[in-house]
Amino acid sequence: MRLPRHGLFFASLLFALLTSGCRSSPSSSLILATTTSTQDSGLLDVLVPAFEQASGYRVQTVAVGTGQALKMGQNGDADVLLVHAPTAEEAFMDAGYGADRRLVMYNDFVLVGPATDPAAVRSQTDACAAFKSIASARALFVSRGDDSGTHKKERALWKCAGLTPAAEAYIESGQGMAATLLIASEKGAYTLTDRATYLANRQNLHLVILLEGDPHLLNIYHVITVNPQRWPQVNAEGARAFADFLTSQEGQSLIGEFGIERFGQPLFTPAAGMDENDLGQP
Repeated sequence: MRLPRHGLFFASLLFALLTSGCRSSPSSSLILATTTSTQDSGLLDVLVPAFEQASGYRVQTVAVGTGQALKMGQNGDADVLLVHAPTAEEAFMDAGYGADRRLVMYNDFVLVGPATDPAAVRSQTDACAAFKSIASARALFVSRGDDSGTHKKERALWKCAGLTPAAEAYIESGQGMAATLLIASEKGAYTLTDRATYLANRQNLHLVILLEGDPHLLNIYHVITVNPQRWPQVNAEGARAFADFLTSQEGQSLIGEFGIERFGQPLFTPAAGMDENDLGQP
């Protein structure tokens, strides 16, 4: 079952408007293609103005799924990417589309659903087992269905569970995380979400966290500069400046502090310079 892809339509329309004249002054502006979780959580509302003030660059943000953001980079339609699908990112780099890839931050995915929990997900500690429980109960599940980092993780978990969800109980929203959460809330369904977007929207949702803490649910973000040798028109200098800012002491402090005042906890953990194998360890 697939809902209308209004979110993708409006993202594409926004991109067309942004890029209609964006290359006229490459030295002063750059295009950031990023996942909707950084937009929906509110993190970009903090990071982008701080970078613009510090650098003098103007950032044009296009928030789409990670798959679409990588596609934009592959086509030379963005200067820099902030994404969260490591396997797809590595393929992007191996194909020569990216010039530099750096670890920025991480948080985690959580499995949310109605408090009544008809699939007894609360009784599970393993995400793969939880997905089996949802399928066995034929409980309704809402997927982003948009090739985003969250969607890629969800597909990996269904594969880990060794099954395909029943078509009548599976809805693909084709929209961003915030919109997908609202749909799941309205329908009393389960969904996989990044923690930051869930917390930022929790007051509008009838959904609770039912499973968290599984190492399978680690959610890692990298910044990637698009390769100017493949796409000479990209603003390589601006992209590098943005990557430098995200991984700088100032950028990492902003990331580490984001969410504390409102939620009593940071929504992302800064990770620049860390070993990825150590992420999420106590």
